[in-house]
Amino acid sequence: MTLADRVKQDLRTAMKAGERDRVGALRLVLSELQKAEKEGSSDEVAVLRRERKRRQESATAFRDGGRPELAQAEEAEAEVIAAYLPAELSDDELRAIVAGAVAETGASSPKDMGQVMKAAMPRVAGRADGRRVSALAQEALRG
Repeated sequence: MTLADRVKQDLRTAMKAGERDRVGALRLVLSELQKAEKEGSSDEVAVLRRERKRRQESATAFRDGGRPELAQAEEAEAEVIAAYLPAELSDDELRAIVAGAVAETGASSPKDMGQVMKAAMPRVAGRADGRRVSALAQEALRG
């Protein structure tokens, strides 16, 4: 069962249960997944991560603009989307991946950051935000 199929099934369930907010979020997710499929992209997880990030950025903008009710709606959508994403890596797991990438590339200074990121990101495989990986890589290269 593909991710899009799972979203369709959950959408039907949410519609029957009368969960309006969830239905809206799932329709949006399904639309984005179908659009990516038409464009030839097969990375469903990347689509979900992008959409979750958009919701989080919107929530921040709404909070900064004094609209907490809209921010809460965006955060609720981000949570619905997050439920379909693989589990995030813990800091310890991520540190181990970054340490392995540093050892593999022979990086020794912050100048080697690009090499470390290039080696670490495929191992992370979408289970951690690039900013987290970058921060831990900088920490490892400085220390």
